[in-house]
Amino acid sequence: MGAGHSWSDVALTDGLLLEPDNLSGLIELDDGSLRRRADGPPLVRVRGGTHLRDLNAALDALGLALPNMGGYDAQTIGGVVSTSTHGSGIAFGPFPDLVRSLDLVIAGGEVVRVEPVDGPTDPLRFSSVDGIAAHLIQDDDTFAAAICGMGCLGLIASLVIEVREKFWLNEVRTLSTWEAVREHLTVADLQAAGEHWELFVNPYAGEDGNHRLLVTVRTPCPEPVHLPPDKLERHPLTELASSLPLTGVLLRWYIALFPKSLPGRFDQVLADMRDDGYASVSYKVFNIGAPNDLPAYSMELGVSVEDGSHVVAVDRILEMAERRRREDGIYQTSPFSLRFVAPSRAYASMMHGRATMMIELIMVKGTRRGEELIAGYEAALADLGVRAHWGQINALTPADLPRLYPEWPRWKAVHDAFNSSGVFASPFTKRVGI
Repeated sequence: MGAGHSWSDVALTDGLLLEPDNLSGLIELDDGSLRRRADGPPLVRVRGGTHLRDLNAALDALGLALPNMGGYDAQTIGGVVSTSTHGSGIAFGPFPDLVRSLDLVIAGGEVVRVEPVDGPTDPLRFSSVDGIAAHLIQDDDTFAAAICGMGCLGLIASLVIEVREKFWLNEVRTLSTWEAVREHLTVADLQAAGEHWELFVNPYAGEDGNHRLLVTVRTPCPEPVHLPPDKLERHPLTELASSLPLTGVLLRWYIALFPKSLPGRFDQVLADMRDDGYASVSYKVFNIGAPNDLPAYSMELGVSVEDGSHVVAVDRILEMAERRRREDGIYQTSPFSLRFVAPSRAYASMMHGRATMMIELIMVKGTRRGEELIAGYEAALADLGVRAHWGQINALTPADLPRLYPEWPRWKAVHDAFNSSGVFASPFTKRVGI
């Protein structure tokens, strides 16, 4: 497992569980077998159990940074790579696409280093990992399978990932409506919108029939040394607005007693979250702050941007949320987010082979029939080819994976070779047909 952040059953087992917290930190990039290479993005070698907050601090000390990340920094690098975790920005792939080399312990205790054909390791100089005899596999298919393995292919000892020079971002949050933006979500539109662009949508329409949403744009900026202190952190009232009355027991009590007030409350929360500028080092801006502390769970569904399915998907979610509210008194208890990700080469990534919009459907813990509602979304969008996030609640079945992932037979072949004894099997692998 990684940090135990996933809401799905992906890391649950009735057998042995490995917690990798002590398998942490940056290690020497050149272990004696690094190829000489032409100039390119900086690379670092990091142990698989390193938490992102620790990785960010270590990179920052070296004048480096992750090119992109999601809104949370407590996961491990092995966890976010294994489940294809992502940020937002149509030019940026998910975490597996930062990987250039992967050291795994597979079935039988064999140590393998997996890379693409042009990987960073010189085969003539490679013989071991951490002094343990190892086998080098430089094969594009094996690599594309191994970089998103859901913990089913082996234990991640270390990875070589691509990073970049340290940089700063300025975050601006403005209000709009789904009706105003839905016609401007083509790949070309998203490329022009800004490097890091995402939406946070009220699932319920206001009195004018429009669905309010928050537009967040994060743009590279110079080091903010001359900004006033209030621009170097998110405004305390903005943080408060994004979490109240959304805190623990108070939130569940509020929802139970006043469910009909949620649509209007969401509009107010979105309005209060507006911010005309927050500039800081990149990883602090990527981390969304107070909302990470909400007592919530979620489902996340990936849908293609390239054929317009993503717009159809949101329209259906809005229609379904309203219908279930009206007919059954069941409420979506948070706005939902829309984030945009470049195609991934990882065979089991939700973004494999297509520019993708990820729809994160958030529910407060204790929501009445909440899991029933989000399971209904997954079913209602099945014909659009949505791919459910491995690490979030999903209803995947053995029939789904070959249908959703065109390279699934190749992924499965690598799995069967690396997990030949079945040591990495679990209730999750049985449920989804791995």
